Amino acid sequence: MDTANHTVSKPTLFSSFVAITKARLAISVVFSTVAGYLLGVNSWSSQNWLTLLFLIVGGYCMVGASNVFNQIIEKDLDALMDRTKNRPLPLGTVSKQNAFILGIILTLLGLSILYYVNAKTAMFGAISIFMYVSLYTPLKTITPLSVFVGAFPGAIPYMLGWVAATGNFGIEAGTLFIIQFFWQFPHFWAIGWFLYDDYKKAGFFMLPTGKRDKKTALQTILYTIWMIIASIIPAFGYTGKLFLTKISAGIVVMLGLWMLFYAVKLYKEMDAKAARKLMIVSVSYISLLQIVFILDKFLR
Repeated sequence: MDTANHTVSKPTLFSSFVAITKARLAISVVFSTVAGYLLGVNSWSSQNWLTLLFLIVGGYCMVGASNVFNQIIEKDLDALMDRTKNRPLPLGTVSKQNAFILGIILTLLGLSILYYVNAKTAMFGAISIFMYVSLYTPLKTITPLSVFVGAFPGAIPYMLGWVAATGNFGIEAGTLFIIQFFWQFPHFWAIGWFLYDDYKKAGFFMLPTGKRDKKTALQTILYTIWMIIASIIPAFGYTGKLFLTKISAGIVVMLGLWMLFYAVKLYKEMDAKAARKLMIVSVSYISLLQIVFILDKFLR
């Protein structure tokens, strides 16, 4: 009997950890960090494997901590929305006290591990968690500018990898930051569009005009265009050691036009289905773009 109970408790504990740290989101963020690291590293040795491992673990801890604190703050609001009402805190499977302890442990562990990589990496990790928890999260119920504020911590992971590899923040890391910064807007506005009714229950303001209207759809198109432009800047030789060949730049443009097509489709159709499709494409876009950048570096 004891063995059976022990067996049942393990998956429950693990699933609660996965849910409260938003594992899928955390893994996608860590993927961006790894991509930035691979772009920044000059030569590969056994030490790079250790650094990469520390970056992955430390990065997950920091993102997980941000998500834990976010869910503590939004516990009552999460209970109002269909997509979040089954999270551990609203369900009561994890208490606020235990969640807070977990958040503190993940923060301290993440910062310590990232500091081992280098001090600047730890600093940007700390800035990211502070902005996400202390600025972006409370602003979601106050102003649509929350998306603008949230775009800063959301864009840090890509450039964080470069800083981890080089120990420097320059034009290269700044360019990676700008690419992911502009990507945040069409991505999160698409989410805000198709989840509009659910967000409304909690009083979240995610769309730039506060409504699903032509102005919001037009801004989605414009920011997608800015994202495409930022993504091909490395092809013109103005971004230091971060470079993109013309062929790869062409692929990046095609990927951007793919996403732009669905942004325009949202403008034309103005419905949740088009917004959801744009969101899905945006997730694929950012991952494929990072893969193209990596392959371009190691194959040229």
